[in-house]
Amino acid sequence: MAVSNSNNVHEKHTGPTALSDFILGWQDGLVNILGIVLGVSAATSDIKILLVAALAALGAESISMGAVAYTSTSARRRHYLKEVEQEKKEIREVPEIERKEVEDVFKEWGYKGRKLKEMTDGICSNDKAWLEFMMAHELKLGPIAKNAAATSFITVTLATLLGSIIPIIPFLFLPNNIPVGIEWSVALSAITLFIVGFYEAKITVGSLWISGLRMVAIGLTAGFAGYLIGHFLGAAPL
Repeated sequence: MAVSNSNNVHEKHTGPTALSDFILGWQDGLVNILGIVLGVSAATSDIKILLVAALAALGAESISMGAVAYTSTSARRRHYLKEVEQEKKEIREVPEIERKEVEDVFKEWGYKGRKLKEMTDGICSNDKAWLEFMMAHELKLGPIAKNAAATSFITVTLATLLGSIIPIIPFLFLPNNIPVGIEWSVALSAITLFIVGFYEAKITVGSLWISGLRMVAIGLTAGFAGYLIGHFLGAAPL
């Protein structure tokens, strides 16, 4: 008799850290370089200055964002490991208090009477389960892999680099026409921002169109701020 393999289907899930790292790097890189491009173009008509400023910012921003992602992830991992050791100590030295905390969590979930005792006994009879339960439901902390900081660094650096290239592309094909290059840069950036926002909502929750338009609004507002700064500084006497 044929056996359906529907129960063997393995669902693939996108890790929240990987997604947030990608969006953080991509959006930051694109928005920052767009702001620089618009700001420099408002202050000068020299395409060489514009490209040098944008490419210099691209390199610095990519490395900087990657470094920030690395250090912040490392700090979160160290914090998690410290809390693990503290929780182990408390389970060992004051088990009755820790057991009560487990019981309180189950009470919040609606367990009562004998079922409450069974659930609490089950968790507290296994040290590993007890520790992980307390980390997740008392401290609200999730484990952070040993290589998470390096992975975060690579993801954010590459995402920032890729996002930063988008506003520059038109000027590589229109080196002698800054006004048209600006129009294409803004249009290309807006389309890319919308796609990223649309994709974010598709794999999480929320309206696809609202998410996409929100991402566009954030990016173009930041870019316009750069344009205003460049415009007024360029017009101001030195």
